[in-house]
Amino acid sequence: MRSGMWGRGTATRSRVAGVLALAAALLAGCGTSGASRTSGTAYSRASADGPAQAARPLVVDRGLRAHPKVLRRDPRPGPPHPVPSASAASPTPTVPVAEEAPDCHKVKCVALTFDDGPGPYTDKLLRELAAYRAPATFFLVGRNVAGRPDVVRRTVEAGHEIGDHTWSHPDLTRLSAARIRSQLGRTDRAIEKAAGVVPAIVRPPYGAVNRTVRRQVTRPLVLWNVDTEDWRYRNSARVARAALKDARPGSVILFHDIRPTTVKAIPRVLKTLSKRGYRFVTISEMFGGKPPRLVYGGPGPKAR
Repeated sequence: MRSGMWGRGTATRSRVAGVLALAAALLAGCGTSGASRTSGTAYSRASADGPAQAARPLVVDRGLRAHPKVLRRDPRPGPPHPVPSASAASPTPTVPVAEEAPDCHKVKCVALTFDDGPGPYTDKLLRELAAYRAPATFFLVGRNVAGRPDVVRRTVEAGHEIGDHTWSHPDLTRLSAARIRSQLGRTDRAIEKAAGVVPAIVRPPYGAVNRTVRRQVTRPLVLWNVDTEDWRYRNSARVARAALKDARPGSVILFHDIRPTTVKAIPRVLKTLSKRGYRFVTISEMFGGKPPRLVYGGPGPKAR
């Protein structure tokens, strides 16, 4: 009887051993499958971030070089996205363009600049600019940056240039040297916190500059040579006409993206200037990366 029980016990143990072996094999197989899925995910992400750059939310490839800190901090890999139209609901433009900044001594360039944001209409403006692959320059007010940091980040990721426009938009010529430094330093810190970049250029509110301002601001001071007066005239057609009437090679055009009428005027400005053969550039690009100490306008093609 013991022999029979021993035989049955041996058979039972053999079956258990077989089951355990089969389970081990299945578990090993699952581990291999999991490794394959992990590897596949890494590959698909690498592919999405590969040479085609289809998933990068950039207007211009040169934005990658201009703002590497943002992309190092959060590359946001993922599958490619369709390019949204200017009326799309998504706030983030996804128009990849691989091109170098033009030489504004050889081609007609124009710099579109937008003051006082970010505001409630800035995301719509980003989509309009993306539709024409048009980089622009945004001079930001610090207290608005603090209220809309995500908009600032999207602006930087889209390849646009960011400038400092003070914390609360005072007339700097009426401030002490210490208060001038405070207005700019506080805004710099807010922009860096929001988007990982520190502005290389400054636009003084109202274009007001005196000796004290120039001594305290060591970065290029950027003014303008085309004023649309969009702050005064809340009419889109008039804003567009003002920009187009005075646009010349090297123009630095002043807009305010906190005005809905201004943002509404931009598609007409982009379309018309594109037809006239203009290239859209940031302020730094207009000067080959080295703006002068005081900027009103930029270079143009030399007459032949």
